[in-house]
Amino acid sequence: MSAALMLRRGAAGRGLVVVAVAVAAAVIAWLYWQQHRARPLVVSGFVEADQIRVGSRVGGRVSEVIAEEGRHVKSGEILYRIDPFDLQERLAEGKAELARADAEYARLKAGYRVEEIAEARAKRDQAAATLDKLKAGPRKQEIEKGRAALAARKADQDLAETEYGRVMRLKKESTAAQIEVDRVERAMKATRADVDAAEQDLKLLEEGTRKEYIAAAVWALAQTAAAAALLEAGYRAEDVAQAAAMEAAAKAKVAALEVQVGELDVRAPVDSVVEAIDLRPGDLVAANAPSASLLDEARYWVRTYVPESRLGRVRLDQVMMITCDSFPGEQFKGHVTFVASEAEFTPRNIQTPEERSKQVFRLKVTLDEGRDKLRVGMPVDVHLPE
Repeated sequence: MSAALMLRRGAAGRGLVVVAVAVAAAVIAWLYWQQHRARPLVVSGFVEADQIRVGSRVGGRVSEVIAEEGRHVKSGEILYRIDPFDLQERLAEGKAELARADAEYARLKAGYRVEEIAEARAKRDQAAATLDKLKAGPRKQEIEKGRAALAARKADQDLAETEYGRVMRLKKESTAAQIEVDRVERAMKATRADVDAAEQDLKLLEEGTRKEYIAAAVWALAQTAAAAALLEAGYRAEDVAQAAAMEAAAKAKVAALEVQVGELDVRAPVDSVVEAIDLRPGDLVAANAPSASLLDEARYWVRTYVPESRLGRVRLDQVMMITCDSFPGEQFKGHVTFVASEAEFTPRNIQTPEERSKQVFRLKVTLDEGRDKLRVGMPVDVHLPE
């Protein structure tokens, strides 16, 4: 074999060795990278939701159960009803009391009627006129009339006395009968009495009104004037305020009873799924005690745990992908809404590639997608970033 051929074979052998060494180095480097690179971490968890425990604030006997476990209910939809017992009657009574309080408050606030005030003013004016009349006393014409009446009575007396004298003379002459004598005596006495009465009447007219009558008229005027002023001023502010307070109390009572009547229909507070409702018509439910459990459909999340070594790669609002065996090949987006500040040991129901003896931090990933497919209690996997 020639020297040239030997040289060519030696060079080819050396080239194969170099290639082999390069390939071996690449394989070793790839194996090293595979062993030391940060692998994606997949942690498991379960889909959870806010649990709402509903009940009634009044309690009583269940009359109808509408909702069923596992059923989707809308906000405001009735779950079950409670028998009203005497609530409707108490509400009707409260409304009647409110109507009465409203009327009383309106009456006091409006004050007295115009007719009542006019009547009081008329009585006051009448009392004032009576007082003026008494203070003024008899008029001059009345006194003159009294004097004329006295003069007439005296004239009658003079005539009766003259007739009496004539008859007595005839009696002495035995020409007058006894009956005639009696008649003129009665007539004379009557005229004397009439004169005395006329004299007294004239004295009363001349003396004027008695002071006692004037004082009584002054008191009557003060009384009627005060009554008129009281009606004109209206009711006392304290009475109006008391009526307003009673009206407010009646309104509050009616409002409270209306709320209690509204509590007879136990409704779903939000769109949700009925998790548990173990009621039948005739059951008794206590006031302010939960009697049904709902799951809020507005927010689903996954509770999971991450090792301490990966905690530095997790931050709030970070987007993470979630997968589920029930929907192979699909991913659902979520974001981190809670990272625990204290470590704990891995729960028994969590599986991770890391050693279970290590401490972990609880993580809460809220679902942004998949609420129409995923269900509460489903096991899912959360894919943490590398």
